[in-house]
Amino acid sequence: MFTGIVERAGRVVRPGRRLVVDTGWTDLALGESVAVAGVCLTVARRSERAAEFDLVAETLKKTTLGALRRGDRVNLERALRHGDRISGHLVQGHVEGTGVVLQTGRTLRVETELAPQMVPKGSITVDGVSLTIVDVEPAAFSVALIPTTRRITTLGRVKRGARVNLELDLLTKRPGKPSKLTREFLRRAGF
Repeated sequence: MFTGIVERAGRVVRPGRRLVVDTGWTDLALGESVAVAGVCLTVARRSERAAEFDLVAETLKKTTLGALRRGDRVNLERALRHGDRISGHLVQGHVEGTGVVLQTGRTLRVETELAPQMVPKGSITVDGVSLTIVDVEPAAFSVALIPTTRRITTLGRVKRGARVNLELDLLTKRPGKPSKLTREFLRRAGF
């Protein structure tokens, strides 16, 4: 679990299925969970300041991590420890989909098919950053970015047209349309 309070931005050293990121942390342990651009990944190998993470097909399909290039900045957060404060909201690091940035600056507006599941004033994680939804439209949402968020995270440099990772807050999201597999299961079960 994470909080969506980004601790630092790291740099991609080597993109690909074995993603290498200069995290700046020298004390990461093998097997430790780290949110990279909002995606929960496991440290597979580490060196002085870099960590290596294995990306599986589902991660490459659902997130923006497969499109990273050498030198790209990514938001980083280490997993919660027992007794830590939760300053953002509870975040799993299980990205549900992506969105396309339509507007940047003090207001970030993002187009996404996940919008119908969002609730105004609910929480959302955008590239690992815990934010409060201001407005929801049928196919987009907006959030306000305070100067601190714009300075500390990658969202202050995000460009119009960029893709971002999205995770909805489990406590406030509206139920979405069930998948074809779920509908078939419910039909067979007599519901």
